[in-house]
Amino acid sequence: MAQGALEELAGLLEGKGARRYGLSDVNQLQHALQAALLAEQGGCDAALITAALLHDIGHMVHGLGENPADEGIDDRHEELGRAYLAPLFGPEVTEPVRLHVPAKRYLCATEADYFGRLSADSVLSLKLQGGPMSAAEVAAFRALPHAEAAVQLRRFDEGAKVAELVTPPVAHFLPYVQACLRG
Repeated sequence: MAQGALEELAGLLEGKGARRYGLSDVNQLQHALQAALLAEQGGCDAALITAALLHDIGHMVHGLGENPADEGIDDRHEELGRAYLAPLFGPEVTEPVRLHVPAKRYLCATEADYFGRLSADSVLSLKLQGGPMSAAEVAAFRALPHAEAAVQLRRFDEGAKVAELVTPPVAHFLPYVQACLRG
């Protein structure tokens, strides 16, 4: 099962990853590889590196086109991604994936300069995702077991939009993914 799951995930990233990533100058694969590289360079564990690599897999498994936010649609890719990954991984991978969108809303509510650092596509999707969190939502988010990992993932997400950045290939990150796969 593990080898088949690895091949399926790598194929999805390398196949559908050629799609444009929102309004940025990178595609889905480049974004995923950059996020995973940032997690690896940050000394994160295998679970967070895997979550970084796969955090936007929901964009690759829906049929809503390359940029549904442009059409005013919240594709809920974080929920789709969690659902897609849940049979393969435990919550240490799936929860940061699910929570990386709420983490953006959290950071916009708790860090005065965070909103100003968002890319144009992140600003557009933020509106569709509910905008910055309220004080009650912030408190509830902070209480979640994987909130800290989701915030780290969110920071990698925002930093993973550099045109023409050279990264290792998908195969480089597969040992981390394999280490996290359920038996």
